[in-house]
Amino acid sequence: MIFALRPRRLLAALLATAFLTGSLAAQSPYKGAILMDAADGRVLFEENADTVTPPASVTKLMTFLVVHDAIREGALQLDTPIIVNAADSRIGGTQVWLKEREETTVRELLYALMIQSANDAAHALARTAAGSVPAFVERMNRRAADLGLTHTTFRTPHGLPPANRRIAEGDLTTPRDLALLSRHLLERTDILTYTSVKVRDFRPGHPTARIEMRNHNHLLGSVAGVDGLKTGYTASAGFCLAASATRDGRRVVAVIMGAPERRLRDIKMAELIERGFAALPAAPALNVPRTQPVISHAPLPPEAKTEESSPVIKFNLPPR
Repeated sequence: MIFALRPRRLLAALLATAFLTGSLAAQSPYKGAILMDAADGRVLFEENADTVTPPASVTKLMTFLVVHDAIREGALQLDTPIIVNAADSRIGGTQVWLKEREETTVRELLYALMIQSANDAAHALARTAAGSVPAFVERMNRRAADLGLTHTTFRTPHGLPPANRRIAEGDLTTPRDLALLSRHLLERTDILTYTSVKVRDFRPGHPTARIEMRNHNHLLGSVAGVDGLKTGYTASAGFCLAASATRDGRRVVAVIMGAPERRLRDIKMAELIERGFAALPAAPALNVPRTQPVISHAPLPPEAKTEESSPVIKFNLPPR
């Protein structure tokens, strides 16, 4: 069977099957995309990079930045305790199943935010950092304005669509704005501490409530140098990814928004990253924080019922 093949052979088989049948070739690969040199922001490739569309959970990049601001200003510390309230526990979607009156810390919720893409963690962090979620969203939009993200409007700290499902009333941004936000995070924060982790336990050691969080970014450990940043998916947003990769002292940032399929998004992102490094000259190491991906060798659990839970496969694509 195809799934008994090794990862590289698995990818080759998947690609051959997909393109022979037209299942990937017949689809538009995304609503918009952009590729940047992280050192100076030079655009290496763009296609519909100013298309305004929902970012889904990629919204959490700004959530991370606003929480980081609160830590830098001394309003929060990584060890600040957070007592979960009822509203946190009722957010829904992808989560770590926070329970009302449960106590955790800012640090643990940041890992849950970036690895598990936990909506309940986003809500709890926002409420704690700003006193209320609406006040936190105001900070998100102020930071967007500060960074020159001129086509971005945030309405939540997690990226879930509004109850009425009206796209215009939810979070909105563009590939270009997300790439600018990603560069800022790489230059000014320790976001890679969180986004480069493939596997981590939430509530470690708890006999019944321990959760093994697995990063939704399947390019970690599959495409050389990838160390972040954030995936996202909703029905209205499609499959989104803001990615970062470093090789030989060079770094690229790429964003894809609105892909119709998770596999197609990841293949196109791998291709963009290869094209980016092919276009960059050799350069000294960038002055951005880095960590090596933390790779667990634990066996994979049974496949979860989410769009992000497909087997990790190796990408070996030529630049195009």
